[in-house]
Amino acid sequence: MAEATRKAFVTGHPIKHSRSPKIHGHWLARHGIDGSYEAIDVAPQDFAEFIATLQANGFRGGNVTIPHKEAAFALAHRRDQAAEEIGAVNTLWFEDGVLWGGNTDGHGFAANLDDYAPGWPETGPAVVLGAGGASRAVIQALKQRGFSDIRIVNRTLARAQELRDRFGADVSAHGTAATSELLADAGLLVNTTALGMVGNEGLAADPTLLPDHAIVTDLVYVPLETPLLAAARARGLKAVDGLGMLLNQAVPGFEHWFGVRPQVTPELRAIIVADLVPQSPVTQSSVAKP
Repeated sequence: MAEATRKAFVTGHPIKHSRSPKIHGHWLARHGIDGSYEAIDVAPQDFAEFIATLQANGFRGGNVTIPHKEAAFALAHRRDQAAEEIGAVNTLWFEDGVLWGGNTDGHGFAANLDDYAPGWPETGPAVVLGAGGASRAVIQALKQRGFSDIRIVNRTLARAQELRDRFGADVSAHGTAATSELLADAGLLVNTTALGMVGNEGLAADPTLLPDHAIVTDLVYVPLETPLLAAARARGLKAVDGLGMLLNQAVPGFEHWFGVRPQVTPELRAIIVADLVPQSPVTQSSVAKP
């Protein structure tokens, strides 16, 4: 008997603007796999039932995005180390009938810098702008790569302090008034906020205050060239956009569901770049996520 079509999904609310179907659809075609990957809008009140019926509906797993990542964390039977450290799940899969939850956002962040800024873990102190869910994944990746001085800057200091308490040693919390001082010796600047997004074109920080060797990266990918990245390039600094994080975070899930570890290629990047039509910030956050 022929094997049934392997099925995976991405779910969120809303979800129609997700680019994950294009990413995984490209890989399915590239590897000649009889499989499907679909976007499914699930309201928060229906999420637990959706997860409970995954196997009955033939799914091998899928991606989870806003607003379901913390709910997926609670519903997974087992969780990987990254999900435990971040406190959220963006990837689900089954092993021997057990539902596993993982978080690949930190992997995507690090892999993107590996591709476009080799040697980035040796740059020195890191300044992370923002204290939301995306910053958790960034901090987890920075700690995993050996950063011993991670400075979280947030408008609401209490939220930065919560992350400092969560991640412990090597992490400090600061209000925005301290940004200039913190940038003076920083080797890596990471924007995890919505500043720079289409419709919210402010400058997240002033990269002219950074040392000459510093690297600047922005998790926003619509537009690809944010005001922060443009200012960093004008300053002569290495600047890395957020699209590679989106592409690389998708790799582990595809391998779980379809049994092949795909590659993030220039061809795939070009396909997604062509699809980056500016969206309203009300419907499309444009920060790297499934």
